[in-house]
Amino acid sequence: MTKKPSSSKQFFQLIRSLKWPFGITVFAVLLALAETITGLIIPLVTKDLVDSLTTAIFDWRIITLLFIVFILQAIAGGVSYYLLSYIGETIVSDLRMKLWRKVLRLPIPYFDSLETGETMSRITQDTSILKQLITGHLVTFVSGIISVIGSVIILFFIDWKMTLILLVSVPLAMAIIIPLGRKMHKVAKGTQEEMAKFSGLLGRVLSDIRLVKAYRAEETESLKGDQAIGKLFQFGLKEARIQSIISPIMTLIMMGILVVILGYGGMQVSNGQLSPGSLVAIIFYLFQIVVPFAQMASFFTAYQKAVGATERIQNMLELDHETITGSPVINKESLRFEQVYFSYSEDKKILTDVSFEAVPGTVTAFVGPSGGGKTTIFSLLERFYEPNSGAIFVGHTAISDLPLGDWRGRIGYVSQESPLMNGSILDNLAYGFNQSPPLEIIKEAAIAANAWEFIEKLPQGFETLVGERGMKLSGGQRQRIAIARALLYNPQILLLDEATSNLDSGSEILVQEALQLLMKGRTTLVIAHRLATVLHADQILVLEGGHITGSGTHSELFDSHKLYKEFALGQGLS
Repeated sequence: MTKKPSSSKQFFQLIRSLKWPFGITVFAVLLALAETITGLIIPLVTKDLVDSLTTAIFDWRIITLLFIVFILQAIAGGVSYYLLSYIGETIVSDLRMKLWRKVLRLPIPYFDSLETGETMSRITQDTSILKQLITGHLVTFVSGIISVIGSVIILFFIDWKMTLILLVSVPLAMAIIIPLGRKMHKVAKGTQEEMAKFSGLLGRVLSDIRLVKAYRAEETESLKGDQAIGKLFQFGLKEARIQSIISPIMTLIMMGILVVILGYGGMQVSNGQLSPGSLVAIIFYLFQIVVPFAQMASFFTAYQKAVGATERIQNMLELDHETITGSPVINKESLRFEQVYFSYSEDKKILTDVSFEAVPGTVTAFVGPSGGGKTTIFSLLERFYEPNSGAIFVGHTAISDLPLGDWRGRIGYVSQESPLMNGSILDNLAYGFNQSPPLEIIKEAAIAANAWEFIEKLPQGFETLVGERGMKLSGGQRQRIAIARALLYNPQILLLDEATSNLDSGSEILVQEALQLLMKGRTTLVIAHRLATVLHADQILVLEGGHITGSGTHSELFDSHKLYKEFALGQGLS
């Protein structure tokens, strides 16, 4: 069994894999180092200035040098801050692109098991945590270490005894930070998981807000939201408790050292063993050590959060994904299911020993009780899932052996509620094309789908915005746009999931006319709840509990299949 890399190792692997602007990074780090080194020079200049004040001769050159050093430090600090922000934005942009491309290629079972909001949280919030570490803490941490080491070296030359007193605090501070950092990692990871769940709740509720309001479920969803917010509140308090221990203890240690050094240094000055300027320089360097140590506490907190976020990001990046390659090859071959078995879980079989053949240019309809497996057959055809056993063939080739892009490019799908993307009618008609077809061809498809008659009456025509999920259009209008899109796509295999079941009689006639044109010359499979829509199908398959219990034309099944006859009579057919 392969040992899973540690969280810190995963973090550094991810950091190395990202697109770093190398030249800018080197320049930004050099500027940050220049700012740090300049900061180390200031106490030495201040030392000379203070010592010159105790003599009769005042050297204005020292003031001028100090002013120049301040200016250089400010310029280096400002430019390095901007460059670090640029680096952080570049890195997080690259990471988000990787995650976005990964998400778009993840198989359907992934989305079945995880709420949309959780995935959104990983792409937005987790990547932002990583950016905060890089832009706000990483270089500060590195320059802080340099500042501490430089200050300690210079202090050794000024007074080595004081430096030894100062160094006592380092192991003490580390003994506090390291165990608390481990606890912070657990808390940060828990916070991010709860935030992802809360984002999932937001995404689910807001995307179906009409359902929430129609069933007066505001109070129910409010309680779920309150519970999620309450958990986030508790994690926030845990993080605050750890921070409330780290910061005061670090401050206490450093202030204790400061008091000791001031007392000891004052005695040295009064004895003439140390100049006043040297004492001032020592205090400056002490702050150059104290401030980075305080920043290190913040760095370790941000680092643990970033490590937690990295685990979740890496888990997503390591998932198996679909490879969308190949272009559709148009041919006229039969579609066959051969002894296909399928279940979403071990305890619930959906399809059992399903076999049938759909010949090009014919219509195959599926009828039967709800839950019989009709929609699952379409999902297997789309290769959203793979059969547990058996195979699906086009001609003599198993569809699992075809490039996914090739196979899906052969299929057109029109459902009961054909979803539209938020955008214009034109955007939706040309959806999925790398290059939008010419407007005249799009218009021809719209005319053929009986969609042009309502599009041309709209004030903005093709540029009319359809709203989220196409809610600004009627059901019949959405269906006709979906049919026009399928016509543009020119599929070899057409899947119709009772495309007229939710329409009024006027819209149904228009949609049926468009469907007849769309079905011409294609291998068409239809899920039918109303038998009247498939009376003239070349073959009708009756699905009951995942089994095909009957096949034939309408008249054949009416005479030979008891359940089909009951359905037909119940719908006034004979």
